[in-house]
Amino acid sequence: MVFSSLEFIFRFLPLFLIVYYLVPARFRNIVLLIGSIIFYAIGDYKYLFLLILSTIVNYIAAKNIRRLLVPSKKKVWLITALIYNIGMLFFFKYINFTIENINGILGIFSADTFSPLKMGLPLGISFYTFQAISYIVDVYRGEIEEEPSLFQLMTYLFMFPKLVSGPIAPYKDIREQLNARRIISYKVEEGLKIFIVGLAMKVLLADRIGILWNDIQTIGFVSISTPLAWLGAIGYALQLYFDFHGYTLMAIGIGKMLGFELPLNFNYPYMSKSMTEFWRRWHITLGKWFKNYIYIPLGGNQKGTGRLILNLLVVWLFTGLWHGASWNYILWGLSLFMLIVLEKLWLKPYLDNSRILARLYMLLVIPVTWILFAINDFSDMAIYLGRMFHLVPGVNVNTGDFTKYLLQYVWLFLIGIFFCFPYGQKWFDKYKNHVLSSVVLFFVFWYCIYQLANGINNPFMYFQF
Repeated sequence: MVFSSLEFIFRFLPLFLIVYYLVPARFRNIVLLIGSIIFYAIGDYKYLFLLILSTIVNYIAAKNIRRLLVPSKKKVWLITALIYNIGMLFFFKYINFTIENINGILGIFSADTFSPLKMGLPLGISFYTFQAISYIVDVYRGEIEEEPSLFQLMTYLFMFPKLVSGPIAPYKDIREQLNARRIISYKVEEGLKIFIVGLAMKVLLADRIGILWNDIQTIGFVSISTPLAWLGAIGYALQLYFDFHGYTLMAIGIGKMLGFELPLNFNYPYMSKSMTEFWRRWHITLGKWFKNYIYIPLGGNQKGTGRLILNLLVVWLFTGLWHGASWNYILWGLSLFMLIVLEKLWLKPYLDNSRILARLYMLLVIPVTWILFAINDFSDMAIYLGRMFHLVPGVNVNTGDFTKYLLQYVWLFLIGIFFCFPYGQKWFDKYKNHVLSSVVLFFVFWYCIYQLANGINNPFMYFQF
């Protein structure tokens, strides 16, 4: 069940909110936990036990870390919890990728190979595992007290607005809100409006722009013109942004309706003047997680240039792998690593001082890096990049394909580009309490429902990560 489904919008969410608002405040966490369990079970009941087990393991480990006085024993419990968390993530997300690569090596020597395991990827495992790790590490560091209530910790990890695709919210940011929060009418209204904005980004922009990428895949990369290759890459960049940003806004909106303030995950990344800045604005909570739990513990930028480069390499290798068990994600992470190192050592001062150079640079690198992200097969990737830079000869290329698709998508692209900048947000902030805002969003909502009823909807792209 996804936020942009009719089942969620007209069944789960209204029924949940009715119960949530009617019960006394002291029982709302119980309703939240039960509702979150139902939400997850509808989407992936087979792996519900993993989420329960994660809560229990990290609860026990945290209690022992705080109870024990000997530092070495504390560290044993920390390492045990980390091995469990990372081990579960590795097994379910990366074991078949590992088997595939081992088989590739064995095939060179004509040795017997291993059969891949038949299992799916548990829903949201990358997100709730990272939140569990942040909890156990923060307890070990002494930044927070351990949670004495297993029920409370379970409510945090199961909390359905952020369960499946984030945002990644450390326990220290949510704990106080779990213990005491108020349902305020204007916050509920604001949350509903934010939810509608996110729904529109997903249904009216991401899903419709995504048809272009589907058409290009159907045509075949070798049969598209160079201008269409660039149009497709830019379209994919817009689709991914509005898909994930739309989901995050829906999660934040639901959080507000429940009395929570969830962290912002995007801050107009396509306005960035460098890739360094881009990754401070894109998937902000993931970037903060890697900074706080990988980059800074490794020494950050405090131990010289060589160590800085090594630390960045580790972070971006893990960032690539976090997004998927495929070599293209590793290549994507390495490409970002090289660009960011290049910026930090030489290029960034020029980009910061030249708006034209920075815009041209980002207009080039953003579509190219997203193509590395989008295409799993290296031969297909090489063909697509070759068509973008006119290095690979095309086969049966229709020279009018760019004009055809540009005319079909020009208004979607213009609207999408407009909302990549803060103009729409400024309008929303100015008029969100005005009746005009409510009227516009009312019609936007029902147009989204019309599109959903006609089957114009795709799963959120970040669910696969």
